[in-house]
Amino acid sequence: MSKKGITKDIIAQLCAIVGKQNVLTSPEDLVCYSYDAGTVSHLPEVVVIPGTVEEISQVMELANHNRLPVVPRGGGTNICGASIPLSGGMVMVMQRLNRIMEIDADNMVAVVQPAVNTASFHATVEELGLFYPPDPQSAHMSTIGGNVAQNAGGPRGLKFGVTRDYVLGLQAVLADGRILRVGGKTIKNVTGYDLIRLFTGSEGTLGIITEVTLRLIPLPETNRTMLAIFDDLLDGAAAVAAVIKAKIIPTAMELMDQETMKLVETTKPCGLPVDAQAVILIQVDGRDNEVTEQAERIKKLCLACGAREVKLARTEKESAELWAGRRAAFICMAMKSPTPIVEDATVPRSMLPHMVNKIKQIASKYDLFIPIMGHAGDGNLHPIICTDERNQAEMARVHQAIDEIFRETISIGGTLSGEHGIGLAKRKYIETEFGEVGVSVMRQIKQALDPNHILNPGKVFVMEKAK
Repeated sequence: MSKKGITKDIIAQLCAIVGKQNVLTSPEDLVCYSYDAGTVSHLPEVVVIPGTVEEISQVMELANHNRLPVVPRGGGTNICGASIPLSGGMVMVMQRLNRIMEIDADNMVAVVQPAVNTASFHATVEELGLFYPPDPQSAHMSTIGGNVAQNAGGPRGLKFGVTRDYVLGLQAVLADGRILRVGGKTIKNVTGYDLIRLFTGSEGTLGIITEVTLRLIPLPETNRTMLAIFDDLLDGAAAVAAVIKAKIIPTAMELMDQETMKLVETTKPCGLPVDAQAVILIQVDGRDNEVTEQAERIKKLCLACGAREVKLARTEKESAELWAGRRAAFICMAMKSPTPIVEDATVPRSMLPHMVNKIKQIASKYDLFIPIMGHAGDGNLHPIICTDERNQAEMARVHQAIDEIFRETISIGGTLSGEHGIGLAKRKYIETEFGEVGVSVMRQIKQALDPNHILNPGKVFVMEKAK
């Protein structure tokens, strides 16, 4: 909790900095910022909505002086508890910093403020024949600043990488109010420590991102969507590994098992074959002749791995419907159960069949309903545990299952998160992956940049063990 608490005097100072209308203290306002898309909630003491970098700097200086916890918040779509004000204090909402400041088509870069909506940014640059590949499933609700803070990914990560691969520079306000600017428009920059990557994915624990310079690429000439249908889930997983082994890198390869398809078809019908055990939704892009050749090679590989059929979307509408079904999958899970818990286990691609099989075994062992979907092409699985947090006996089994999933993930060379981040949900596993020395180094970095531990405290790891 905050050392001094949010006093009337502090509220008055915040009002003087950002304007009274941008300081929220009523319970009905605070509750809106007490949760994200996950399962944990905690009320802040105040919500502040700054409009400029200078205001953020002044607010942070005030917070640091009074040892007040500050949790930066974008669209609030993360599912790992990263934007939960666990220690009360202040939630800093970035919604007023929402401008695309520049699109430099000559250098193929853009400069944006953190609250720019991801999907809107996609549409804006594509009108200019440019392309920003990172595409989290929450793109229509999430913000660029939140994507950078969480190092978001998405289906296109297989071919194009995640958010950090497109961040050329950023501006951030540090815990004490100082303003840091690193990087810029140059594609190559190897000067000094890589502070850009340090802040990208730091989940608001090292600084508050206030501006981002993003690399853009040419918009692909064309794309094509395919649906490979399998009567055996493990055959589907094996097909993904076979395509990668053949040195073919599609734009996306999305796995959905039968349980996932049934839920999607019940809620948002899009023609998925619910009698099949699994489908792989595949997209290829590039020049027209390259796309045709790649699609044919992928089709042959899927058939060789046991696919009963490989369908090619004949129109843009058919393609859009298939992708809409995939993007709606999480909503469908939420309608199935009060507490859908989305995990983010990511393994080497060759280990995908093994991990899919292991998750199914774990679901059976603990008598849980765990549909599987995910960005299978890059080994990023999203097993979704459909449960009800009010059922304490079942939740005990859920936690055991999650522990076992991540033990297996790490043991076969995987990682705790491919794109969702750590936040609160996975911090207890962080030492399993990084070891004591790795976590110690991260604590030392946190201590150096935020000695009073006010920036998003309790996320990624806890600081109590710091020397």
